[in-house]
Amino acid sequence: MRSWSIHVGRLFGVEVRLHLTFLILPLFIFWTEYTVHPTANGPRDLALTGVVLLCVAAHEAGHLMVARRAGMIAKAVILLPLGGVTVFEEGRAENSKSPAALWKREGSIALSGPAANLVLGAVAAVVLLALIPGFELWQWPFFQAANLPRSLVWANIYLAGLNLLPAYPLDGGRVLRAHFARSVDVSVATRRAVSISHAIAMVLMVGGLFSNTWLTMIGVIIFAAAQLEERAVIFQSVLDNVRLEEVMLTDFATLSPADTLVDALEKAVHSLQDDFPVVRGSDMVGVISKQRIIEALRMEGNGYVQAVMNKLFEVSMREESLASAFRKLTSRNLSIIPVVEDQRLVGIVTLQNLMHSMALLAESRKLRRDERNL
Repeated sequence: MRSWSIHVGRLFGVEVRLHLTFLILPLFIFWTEYTVHPTANGPRDLALTGVVLLCVAAHEAGHLMVARRAGMIAKAVILLPLGGVTVFEEGRAENSKSPAALWKREGSIALSGPAANLVLGAVAAVVLLALIPGFELWQWPFFQAANLPRSLVWANIYLAGLNLLPAYPLDGGRVLRAHFARSVDVSVATRRAVSISHAIAMVLMVGGLFSNTWLTMIGVIIFAAAQLEERAVIFQSVLDNVRLEEVMLTDFATLSPADTLVDALEKAVHSLQDDFPVVRGSDMVGVISKQRIIEALRMEGNGYVQAVMNKLFEVSMREESLASAFRKLTSRNLSIIPVVEDQRLVGIVTLQNLMHSMALLAESRKLRRDERNL
């Protein structure tokens, strides 16, 4: 998620990130405006990008509010010029939903985005017609930097209409995926919807080369959004189906509560770990991070690990899923989870190795799936 987007703030407590396609949009607007009007205005083109961002934010706000009412808690949303990709809490349990419930939920969430845009567009049109004498709402072109108020109205209309295309993850594509999910697994339904989305994106990109370059841009955005969603589904599959014993570190260093901080730092220097279990005999009594060792040495001087280690920690069983470990790590802001069997420490899972393992497992599954499709 972070590879192709940047953090810009929070909306309703949800992290909001801008996809890189949004950063390219001002340049694309300037280029298309300049080809028609050689006197294209840079600040107005940038303002038109802001209009699109406002409309997309309203669109996603509609989705988030309805999703929250349906019990789906979002962690982050990535804004693209045609909408957004939302990352939900791991406990959303899509697979536990019946096909009928999934259809109803996806339909209501999907329609809330276009509805929000149509409401915003209608309100903007009424206000502008009332406040601006002779306001030309129906003058072509509807969307251009030269007339930002009219563009606000039509950007919302265009965004609502485009999102009804059956191209996942646009809203119409989400309804299509829910339809597929009535007869197949959600992950399979998602892959079918993504395949259709890729086909629609290719048609738009090629068609735009011979007609309107905006079609090409829309195709590129749809393709990028579909790729994001496909990766999200693969990661969720990894979280739900891989057990900790498949990814836990079994060759790891431990510290003793009687170790001095200087000795602990010396051990940390020769280890790739950032976090260490603290073990007394066969019992685990705490955890400590490399950063905590350094901070304690700087602030308090040399002492013992026992005095600065964290005595509150979660443990997991080796049969638990990655989703369970990930929830424990994120809910308490932990960086390490010991894995035990018969009250004996048999491995550790750290946030660092968990994310690394998830990425590798996701790529492995994607490659195996691609091989089966050949």
